[in-house]
Amino acid sequence: MSCNLLEKIYKWQDTRIPWAIMLFVTLGLTFIAHFLFQEYLFMEPCEQCVYIRFDMFVMALGAIIVLINPKSDITKIFGYTFGFYGIWLGFEHCLLLNHIHEVVHSENPFAGVDGCRETPIYPFNLPLHEWFPSWFLPTGECGMDTPVVPESAYANLDFIQKFFVGNPPNFEDGFYSNGWYLIPKWQFLNMAICCLIAFICCLLILFLMFISFVLNKKRARVLAVIIFIFIVTLKITGKPRTPVELVSINENCKISLFLNNA
Repeated sequence: MSCNLLEKIYKWQDTRIPWAIMLFVTLGLTFIAHFLFQEYLFMEPCEQCVYIRFDMFVMALGAIIVLINPKSDITKIFGYTFGFYGIWLGFEHCLLLNHIHEVVHSENPFAGVDGCRETPIYPFNLPLHEWFPSWFLPTGECGMDTPVVPESAYANLDFIQKFFVGNPPNFEDGFYSNGWYLIPKWQFLNMAICCLIAFICCLLILFLMFISFVLNKKRARVLAVIIFIFIVTLKITGKPRTPVELVSINENCKISLFLNNA
């Protein structure tokens, strides 16, 4: 990569534009998940789904901090820290959700999934499910993302809702009757993979911005070390303190899930 390109990226990341884009993308995807899929199309979020929402909000927080003063090294440190930390968590939760999805939809009759909590445990034991239950309290089952329409809503469904969830009472003729996929007809790219792709795109862009930021600063190595230490510190100290145990699902399909010991 040429120095000229890195310099252009450096000047770009020194403006509010890329951070506003990151804020718009993360909040936009989260709002779509909540207001469109959950509230309008009756797709109940599972444990990993609400974790992914949290990851997006962490990235959005980093973007908001940098937007205060995009030329400040202090705001950049927090912006990159929260950005990479949110992506790290997002990778973990997307990969686990995709693994669960594959097990749930497996043709193996002995494959089963256990351990999808009704009460989530967030980093730093934040009780987000108590503060904002409609956003962070899981109500669905992991790997099952078909619409669950309450009987009280049968008579009030509009034609757009019926197109996506189907017609009552069986709801078998809807666009998402067999679950959420980017292209449902071919079952191409489930929700977990699409979210993972979003995190990968954010990682690539943020990494290029970070490299240009570090290489164009006199205190480059110091700033890089500080950001790295902050990210690792958040990951270690943010781990929930509630005792957990590791569970494996049969010999053919093993999946790592965290369960309360209680």
